[in-house]
Amino acid sequence: MDAAVKSAVAPLDLSFKVEGMTCASCVARVEKALKAVPGVESASVNLATEKATVRANPALPVDALSAAVEKAGYDIASDTVSLAISGMTCASCVGRVEKALKKVPGVTAASVNLATEKAQVTSVGVPLEKLLAAVEKAGYEAAPVSEGGVAETKAEAGLPGWWPVAVAALLSAPLVAPMLAMPFGLHWALPGWLQLALATPVQFWLGARFYKAGWKAVLARSGNMDLLVALGTSAAYALSLYLLLRHGDHAGMGHLYFESSAVVITLVLLGKWLEARAKHQTVAALHALESLRATTAIVRRNGREDEVPVSQVRVGDMIVVRPGDRVPVDGEVTEGSSHLDESLLTGESLPVTKGEGDTVTGGAVNADGMLVVKATAVGGDTMLSHIIKLVEDAQAVKAPIQRLVDKVSAVFVPVVLLISLVTLLGWGWMTGDWQQALLNAVAVQVIACPCALGLATPTSIMAGTGVAARYGILIKDAEALETAHAVNVVAFDKTGTLTEGKPAVVAVEAAARPERELLEMARAVQQYSDHPLAKAVQAEAARQGIGLRAATAAQALAGRGVRADVDGSTVYLGNKRLMQEIGLATAGMEEAAARHESAGRTVSWLAIQANGGTELAGLLAFGDTLKPSARAAVQRLQAIGVASVMLTGDNPGSARAVASAVGISDFRAEVLPGDKADVVAALKKDGKTVAMVGDGINDAPALAAADVGIAMSTGTDVAMHTAGITLMRGEPTLVAEAIDISKKTYRKIQQNLGWAFIYNIVGIPLAALGYLNPVIAGAAMAFSSVSVVSNALLLRRWKPAFTEGGKQ
Repeated sequence: MDAAVKSAVAPLDLSFKVEGMTCASCVARVEKALKAVPGVESASVNLATEKATVRANPALPVDALSAAVEKAGYDIASDTVSLAISGMTCASCVGRVEKALKKVPGVTAASVNLATEKAQVTSVGVPLEKLLAAVEKAGYEAAPVSEGGVAETKAEAGLPGWWPVAVAALLSAPLVAPMLAMPFGLHWALPGWLQLALATPVQFWLGARFYKAGWKAVLARSGNMDLLVALGTSAAYALSLYLLLRHGDHAGMGHLYFESSAVVITLVLLGKWLEARAKHQTVAALHALESLRATTAIVRRNGREDEVPVSQVRVGDMIVVRPGDRVPVDGEVTEGSSHLDESLLTGESLPVTKGEGDTVTGGAVNADGMLVVKATAVGGDTMLSHIIKLVEDAQAVKAPIQRLVDKVSAVFVPVVLLISLVTLLGWGWMTGDWQQALLNAVAVQVIACPCALGLATPTSIMAGTGVAARYGILIKDAEALETAHAVNVVAFDKTGTLTEGKPAVVAVEAAARPERELLEMARAVQQYSDHPLAKAVQAEAARQGIGLRAATAAQALAGRGVRADVDGSTVYLGNKRLMQEIGLATAGMEEAAARHESAGRTVSWLAIQANGGTELAGLLAFGDTLKPSARAAVQRLQAIGVASVMLTGDNPGSARAVASAVGISDFRAEVLPGDKADVVAALKKDGKTVAMVGDGINDAPALAAADVGIAMSTGTDVAMHTAGITLMRGEPTLVAEAIDISKKTYRKIQQNLGWAFIYNIVGIPLAALGYLNPVIAGAAMAFSSVSVVSNALLLRRWKPAFTEGGKQ
């Protein structure tokens, strides 16, 4: 018996990549782990290709194989692919496509978005052809989406998308005109055969799409909006045809209902066209980012400058960027200086100055000077490609709130058909007027709108993430957006988020000489050093317009400081240990030094040796300067009801000074990098919804521990990958703006879902009770979808409360 079953069920062959193997013993361990999984017939692992091939029972879940490999100490690499799905019309279609994809052995996750008409599928060892075949079997068409590609709506035979609506309206207008004229005392009607001639092309030519999609739903043992429209309009058309054939074309034949079927189809086509236009606008931000991609680049090779397709540019190539050109790839400026417009990438409206050694991002526009740029990232590795991928992924993944919608959509069409049948039988048996009973049943089918339910969440998310990206706020996924709206505590890592993250001269304390001369000497003695403190001195001297004196015999004193000869004197600049080595007492300035050190600043002493004596000239205090917009950022958070907490490794005195300067009352001092995640966890235990803002590698655990991680793109890639939201500028004011757009987007989702549910809860009973005729029901159905999308589009008008630099 068992053998017969085994032979009847064809085994499943899966091939997938295993990560972490280094030797033959790893291969043996993985093979052993896979073979031990119940249902696996055979398993072989190839170290060279890092692939495992497994033959198993088709019912075996891939998760069991993943768990076995992970338990053995390795990982299975999964593939994520985007598919453009055509033919979907409502939330029921979304559920059917998802169900079909999830049934494919090897698929671990599938998410379908009605608004973008895309599916995002995560699988292990599943060929693309199997995914495409599964979608086609469900009654839809699928095609892979190339990296960074945006699905476009295809025009039919080169005609504009509105032509079916226009033709349907022209044919339906004479049918509905008599009904519109009745309130004015005009009673006239078209001959029955003319009504048939006008309604038939609308029903079976322009309405063919509803029959095709509805039939596919029937074959898939499911239902969708198209099936409801096809059944409802066919019933009205068939009733009219029956009356016409039975009574003939004469005055006593009574009213025909051809206008109901024709006008309903016209209105649904109109609604679908308006919906498509609105959906296109929701991805406008993505199209704007796509338009930043350069198609060609001028590459300098072997003394020649050639224009080549950007796909041929390689890392290390020297790229010439002329004034007015778009930077084709990420790189570093090696020649020239200019101003770049990065507004669509970062939301920064002012041009950014770039010179030798500065990094540039592909997609920025060169304003005036010519630049030579060394390519550091090309193709899918550029910042622009990462941004586009991030926005696409955010718009593809469903929000948690959508799960309720999916459950409703799964049973929506069958329930509507049942209500329609009850309406038909109930009216027919109670009144004996089967003609009116059929019209009421048709109205129930036509008014039911799963489209509005399916569009309520994704259109809001697309509009919200799109407008946020325009202002430099990248939201990784819908879950981050949905969580961010509830944030009531923001934990800031001090360095790099509230402060600039690099040392600067914050005080010059002179003992015997003018402060300006002290800074001039410090600049001279450090002019050959690349130390961060030396760069801070150079920057401050340049800011004050202090000239550069010549220095000779410059020498770095490891762990102590520097020395050099300046204008016949020997100048020392360094720590207290250096002062002790040259036998100089610092007692006169100890109090000033202690004050700076207690504030968390670094103190460098400056001594001048001349004419056989050594004098203490003064000291320089270095600190991390606050970002100009830090205080405004905290105030903005307070204004929207969000508290701020500051985390820092500084001593309590220094932490208190910075917290006070930005207006934060709650701070945690002397927090080690590894303990930040524990602080975040403690805040969450108090019932708070916590957002963590950081920019460094050591912030990654805390970003992951928070309900929402917010990373500054001025920091590390690790922080950006861990965070749910990335800010493209180092502006702390964007934190409040990210929470604000999340709140507004979530509010739109609630409004849209509320409208969609109320519409159906109210509309279907009204139709069943006979208060709505099919024409009004069709108009209401079309309006419901358009209103949901239009409401979501209002998010495109959102603007940050603060401009660059924290100014309102």
